[in-house]
Amino acid sequence: MSNQKPKAGAKDAPNEPFKQAIAACMRAIAKRPNLEVAYAADRPSLTGDTARLPEPPRKLSAREAAIIRGLGDSMALKLAAHDARVHRTLLPEGRNARAVFEAVEQARCESIGARRMDGVAKNIAAMLDDRYHRGQYEEITDRADAPLEDAVALMVRERLTGEAPPKSAEKLVSLWRDWIEEKAGGELDKLESSIENQRDFANAVRDLLGALDMADELGGEPEDDDQEEDQGDQGEQSEDQNPGDAEEQEGDQETETEASEGEGEEQEASETDTSEAFAEEAMEEDAADSDESGEARRPDQPFPNRAPESDYRVFSTKFDEVVTAEELCDQQELDRLRGFLDKQLAHLQGAVSRLANRLQRRLMAQQNRSWQFDLEEGVLDTARLTRVVIDPMHPLSFKREKDTDFRDTVVTLLIDNSGSMRGRPITVAATCADILARTLERCGVKVEILGFTTRAWKGGQSREAWLTAGKPVAPGRLNDLRHIVYKAADAPWRRSRRNLGLMMREGLLKENIDGEALDWAHRRLLARPESRRILMMISDGAPVDDSTLSVNPGNYLEKHLRWVIEEIETRSPVELIAIGIGHDVTRYYRRAVTIVDAEELAGAMTEQLASLFDEQERAAAPSAGRARGGLSVRKVIA
Repeated sequence: MSNQKPKAGAKDAPNEPFKQAIAACMRAIAKRPNLEVAYAADRPSLTGDTARLPEPPRKLSAREAAIIRGLGDSMALKLAAHDARVHRTLLPEGRNARAVFEAVEQARCESIGARRMDGVAKNIAAMLDDRYHRGQYEEITDRADAPLEDAVALMVRERLTGEAPPKSAEKLVSLWRDWIEEKAGGELDKLESSIENQRDFANAVRDLLGALDMADELGGEPEDDDQEEDQGDQGEQSEDQNPGDAEEQEGDQETETEASEGEGEEQEASETDTSEAFAEEAMEEDAADSDESGEARRPDQPFPNRAPESDYRVFSTKFDEVVTAEELCDQQELDRLRGFLDKQLAHLQGAVSRLANRLQRRLMAQQNRSWQFDLEEGVLDTARLTRVVIDPMHPLSFKREKDTDFRDTVVTLLIDNSGSMRGRPITVAATCADILARTLERCGVKVEILGFTTRAWKGGQSREAWLTAGKPVAPGRLNDLRHIVYKAADAPWRRSRRNLGLMMREGLLKENIDGEALDWAHRRLLARPESRRILMMISDGAPVDDSTLSVNPGNYLEKHLRWVIEEIETRSPVELIAIGIGHDVTRYYRRAVTIVDAEELAGAMTEQLASLFDEQERAAAPSAGRARGGLSVRKVIA
């Protein structure tokens, strides 16, 4: 019997002892014996008495172990040293001030543990270095890309522990250090004396925010001592709790209560904290509607055709970017990637070219030339020169070709640049877009080629900002968008040809948020002067962003995509078509086609475009005029 126990233990995962040790350490630091610690591939999080940490790899390096320990220590210290009720009382009202306040409070909790335990200090330092390295803060050169709240929090940590900012965040802090020191150096020096008292520390942080020109975001003055007395009488806040709980709460964030009472109190405070933060944001956004909820929609009653609103939210657009291919890659690298693209599709280019030529013939056949004759200026009408020969006094006759609606057209190709397109699909999409752009340009149709992806996997700086802000509920989109302009509509094809090679670049393709990308491409088209505007979406799946979907409903991105499509199809003069590669997009778009293999993309694109132009005889001009007048245009397709 005794010989079988080691064998059973040997079957456990190699990292199981490590995980058990972290969980035990977190319970000890947090003084929460009932703390549940789970491990998953998702982002780390802390909800009530449940902590989620990254699943450690089977072969764990020293750095990876320190990072996971640092995450666990940070969460445990937040539970041990943070009183959500006190925090909520002193929390500023303004968004920017609130972000700094939250970040500095987290730095205080972590600094308490770092000052007492050298191991905790090393773990948190490794965790912070990894966080800012993943956020690519080592590459920033502008304050606009450096969150002020992070810079202040790191400088507060430096004051409290004596530890310099991690190497990956040195540029972030250096961009702000002189300004912060000049404005609030004295207030930073005062923080260390109150590190163990959360209320005094929070009041000092409010003074710091005032020195940083955020006094207007602080809101009303906190009641301090009176607030503590009021909390002593708060039997009405939770009738289910013992009356002694509120008395024990008084200003001591490390008070040890009974396990069940402490667990329930922290859960309630955490939920109330996040819900109130979200409520404040919602009130700020809805303030323009009405001061009283009962009158929120009264001004809109005379307008029954008012466009429906979407509940889609974006936590932060600060880190989004719209870039050109040249901004992401130098010219030599673009030439190399374009050569690689050409080699990959050498055998496919002939077939695509034949389809493109067929499309060109169909388009050119529709351009029936019509002329105006007997004009006083224009092109000399040689057919009427006989008049001048017969009668030298007869004036010369000129003619002018009429402009056709067909020529006054712009087409946007919006290509999904998500990771699932990697390999054959993105290669085929790039080549088809390239050849179609050349073909349509010959026919006098302007073409714009756009791509969409994200800057990071599973959230970037937006998610870090959300974590720093205390993880308010229902934050909306939590990733940094990257929208790419491969070819502008007015740029000639020969100048933009090599830009499409950027799609072959390793690491470019990440996650896809289709709704916002479609809205972006649509707004670019609306700004164009052409009377006819066509938008073609090429994608291989539904919108996916793990960071956003982990804290929002599972259909959050898909619901927004459907809303954007509905707006374009029913209220916009833009004609929308979609092609799904291995994914049924017909359930989203009214005009769509689904192909099984990327090899079918060329045929699908040419046929869809040709079918649109075949309908040129329809009354395009009156419809365009009505759309520009503000009425919705609804196109019915058999």
